[in-house]
Amino acid sequence: MAKTKKAIRLSGVLATLVLLLLAGKSYSQSGIDLRINEILVVNDSNYVDDYGQRSGWIEIFNSAYNTVDIGGMYLTNDPTNPTKYRIPKGDPLTRIPSRNYLIFFADNRPTRGIQHLNFSFSDTNYIALYEVNGRTMIDAVKLGLQKSNVSFGRLKDGSSEWGYLEKTTPGANNFTGEVISSGEKFVAIDPYGVGMAVIAMSVVFSALLLLYVVFKNTKRIYSINLKELLSRKKAVADLPKPEPEEISGEVNAAIALAIHLYISELHDHEEAVLTIKKVARTYSPWSSKIYGLRNLPK
Repeated sequence: MAKTKKAIRLSGVLATLVLLLLAGKSYSQSGIDLRINEILVVNDSNYVDDYGQRSGWIEIFNSAYNTVDIGGMYLTNDPTNPTKYRIPKGDPLTRIPSRNYLIFFADNRPTRGIQHLNFSFSDTNYIALYEVNGRTMIDAVKLGLQKSNVSFGRLKDGSSEWGYLEKTTPGANNFTGEVISSGEKFVAIDPYGVGMAVIAMSVVFSALLLLYVVFKNTKRIYSINLKELLSRKKAVADLPKPEPEEISGEVNAAIALAIHLYISELHDHEEAVLTIKKVARTYSPWSSKIYGLRNLPK
């Protein structure tokens, strides 16, 4: 029973690991991790579309660490009509990879492709993204006064802080400043490496202390088990040994008689040959008594 439970637990762990490994390659239909990340309303000399035309555009950012399929969801510029533009399903373009972007052009020319919306920014200051059910809002932005060729977006991808960006970054990171790594920050705090040395020594000594505690407890447990084993062995050795049972005279006499008869062959011999003789009897209806003659009385 214990082995069965252990096998079930091991199977559960392996299944969980497989699911976690496959999670990175899976496609999610939920858009909870999607964000409206950057918007350019007035495009006079900025980003051009696949037709070489300039128009307003919307950048959608996937903040998740798995691919999200935006197909079937809705973009709108009308709060009273959340299903104004349905993003087509089944196109590889709608699958936004982890921490990546997808651009939609607000040019009111949907016949040019799935990235071209059926509305523009000429008569709106509102953009919203809805789930496939057309009722659940994922994200929405209310726009203020917009500048020409200056995009309005999140200061860092997926963050909650909005503002006018120094550079338009369609399909790229909104933050264009210098990125300081954790190592550089630590060097700035500890330029001479004193803190790093203290941390390294603390880790080493902590590991040595842990090993000492483990080996000490292991040795004590082993000593206790060895003493217990020796004490049990001694207790078994001190137990009184059972005395052999005496055989009665009748049993001895029966055994001696059986041996004597076996040696002397004083037992009956019977012939084991059987003789079977065939008895032949000829039958004739004339020899039957019913056909026999009998003397009638005179």
